[in-house]
Amino acid sequence: METYRHGAGRSPTRSLLGFVVAIAISVCSSISRAEDITVTHWGAQFYGAPYAVAMEKGWFKSGNFDVTGIITSTGGGTSLRNTLASPMPIGEVALPAVIEAMRAGAKLKMIYSGVGSVAEQVWATRLGEPYHSIQDLKGKRIGYTRPASVSNMLILMALEKSGIKASEVELVAVGGVGALLAAVQQGSIAAGNINEPLWTRDKDKLQKVFWFKDIMSPAMTQTVGITTEEFMNKRPDAIKAVVEGRLKGVRFIYEHPDEAADIVSKLHKWDPAITRQVFAQLVKDKWWDQGAFNFDGLNAMLNGMRLVGEFKGELDWATLIDERFLPADLKTIKK
Repeated sequence: METYRHGAGRSPTRSLLGFVVAIAISVCSSISRAEDITVTHWGAQFYGAPYAVAMEKGWFKSGNFDVTGIITSTGGGTSLRNTLASPMPIGEVALPAVIEAMRAGAKLKMIYSGVGSVAEQVWATRLGEPYHSIQDLKGKRIGYTRPASVSNMLILMALEKSGIKASEVELVAVGGVGALLAAVQQGSIAAGNINEPLWTRDKDKLQKVFWFKDIMSPAMTQTVGITTEEFMNKRPDAIKAVVEGRLKGVRFIYEHPDEAADIVSKLHKWDPAITRQVFAQLVKDKWWDQGAFNFDGLNAMLNGMRLVGEFKGELDWATLIDERFLPADLKTIKK
C-alpha cells in the first residue's frame, strides 16, 4: 500500500514569521486537515484522474477537511480493504469487490458512480497476424489478466455476443497488463487484452483485433465511490467535499482535456503526449461518470460476475446506494 501526498518534496519556509503563522493557523478551528482517501490503481491507470485535477485545483478543501493524499493499490479487494482500514474510509474501488463485501455483511454504501464504461478495452495481436475480428480468433489462444477479472468477464461477454462458444477458443489467464503485452508481442497468445496507457504507447507495434465497444454497449460500471454507514453520519462534511471535488474534476476534464492530461502526466511522471492522446479518447467515450448511477451499467457488471461464477441471483441496487451527497440532477433513485 502506497500513499501519494500532494505537495510532498517542496521545501518549507523556515523564516520566523512563517513559523509563527504556522503555529497560529494550527490552533485555528477552521483549518483544513490533510486527509487520505483511497483510489484504485492510482498512478497506474486513469480512474484517479478527477482526483488529481481536484487536488491540483484545491477543490477538495471544505471546512476542516482537505484531501492531500491518495492511498493506492492494484485494485479489487485490496483497494476495498485499504479504504476500510483508513481513518478516512472514503474510496473509489472496483464494483465487484464492493458487491462481495456487502454480501458478506459490510456496512457500506455506494455514494457515486466512478467509471461507468469499458470503452477503453481492446484486444490486440502482433503486426501482420491474420486476426482482424473476434471471429478470426476461433480455435486460438486469447489472453486476459486474471480469473474473475473485468477482462475475463468482457472476453466471455464478447464471445457470447458474437455467437462463439467459450469452448471454441482457448482462454488463458496471463497475469497483469504488462505480462499480457509481453505475451502478445512474443506470440505465445494470438490476442490479448491491452489496457491504457499501454495500447496508446505501443499501438504502432500492435494490431487491433477488436474493441469491446464495437461488439456491444460499453456501459459497464467499473468503479464506485464508497464509504461506511457510520462515517456518513459522523463526517458528512468530508464526504460532501470528496463528491463535489471529484465532480468538479470530471467536468474540468471534459471541458479542458489537454490541461487535465498535463496535470495528470506531471503528477504521475507519464509521457505528456501519450497522456493527452489517451485523455482525448476517454473524453470522447465519456469514460468518467459525473456521479450518477447507470443501472444498465451496474447490471452489466453483475452479469459479468455471473459469467465468471462470482455471483448468483439478483440485487436491489436501491438498498446499496445512498445518493444524499449527489446534486439533485445526478440522482437516479426515486424516493
